[in-house]
Amino acid sequence: MAIFSVYVVNKAGGLIYQCDNYVPRTEVEKTFSFPLDVVLKLHDEKVVVSFGQRDGIRVGHAVLAINGVDVSGRCTAEGKDILEYLQEPSHYPLAIRFGRARLTSNEKLMLASMFHSLFAIGSQLSPEVGSSGIEMLETDVFKLHCFQTLTGIKFIVLADPRQSGIDALLRKIYEIYSDFALKNPFYSLEMPIRCELFDQNLKSALEVAEKAGTFGPGS
Repeated sequence: MAIFSVYVVNKAGGLIYQCDNYVPRTEVEKTFSFPLDVVLKLHDEKVVVSFGQRDGIRVGHAVLAINGVDVSGRCTAEGKDILEYLQEPSHYPLAIRFGRARLTSNEKLMLASMFHSLFAIGSQLSPEVGSSGIEMLETDVFKLHCFQTLTGIKFIVLADPRQSGIDALLRKIYEIYSDFALKNPFYSLEMPIRCELFDQNLKSALEVAEKAGTFGPGS
C-alpha cells in the first residue's frame, strides 16, 4: 500500500503546498535501430507516442530518457530538439525510455484549481443543503481523499485504493499545518507553505500511515 501525494489548496483555489511521496513508475526502455518504428509527436512541450504500441510502449507515453540520460520536455539533456535528434541516422542504435509524462509545476497548479472548482460544483449539485463537496474520488488504481476545513483550506491525499486510515491522516496533516505553519510568525494565510518543520512532520506522518495502514489513538 502507498500514499502517492499530498496537496494543500487555499480557499481561492490556489495550490499552496504539494508533496510527491511515492510516484509509481511504469517505464519501458528499448534499444532502437534507424528508422524509429514508433510514431512520436510534440504534445504540451513533451514528446509522446502517437502510434505504434509495442512491448509495453503505449500511446500517450512520453520520452523520458535517451541512452540513459533524462530529457527535459521536448529537448535532450544537451538542449537539442528530440524529434530532430531522432531523425539523424548517425545517432543509432540508441536506447529510449518511455513512461507516463511527469506533471510540471504549472500542471499541478492547474489541476489543483480544477479540483477546487469541481469541489464547489459537487456541493452545488447536492440534493441536500450544506453538502461538504467532494470528499473522495475513486479509480481502479488510486483514491483521491479531500478534507476541507472551516476556513476553506483543502487537504488532498492521493493513495492506493487499499490504503486505510486516510481520514485520520487528513486530520493529522491539518494538525501539522496548524502547529507548524499557522503558528509560524512569518506565515500568513493564502501564502505557499515553506516551512522545514512542516515538511519533516508531514513526512513522518505519511511514513506512519503507510506502515500502520491506519492511525491509532494518540497518533
